[in-house]
Amino acid sequence: MSVSADNRKLYRAIGHKLKPCVTIAGNGLSEGVVDELFRALRDHELIKVKLAIAERDERKALIENITAETGAEVIQEIGKVVLLFKKAGKPNPKLTNLRFAL
Repeated sequence: MSVSADNRKLYRAIGHKLKPCVTIAGNGLSEGVVDELFRALRDHELIKVKLAIAERDERKALIENITAETGAEVIQEIGKVVLLFKKAGKPNPKLTNLRFAL
């Protein structure tokens, strides 16, 4: 399921104000990090993830692993920060970052 161009633009605008809620460093995608990504995506639907890895190729590979593991879609990638979206089955209106978007 791909996000439409209009929604992608809207999500980038919303994501501009967000702070990274998950940081991934040198240990990569450990089980705890994957669990935290699932929790954050389930609660917020749209999240920023900071990748504290110096090499660009390693960051690209890590982003591919994140999307494969979680099923999230990359909305935007700027430097060491990636904006991810995954639609929640029953979003919590108090937690979702998209409560005013649609």
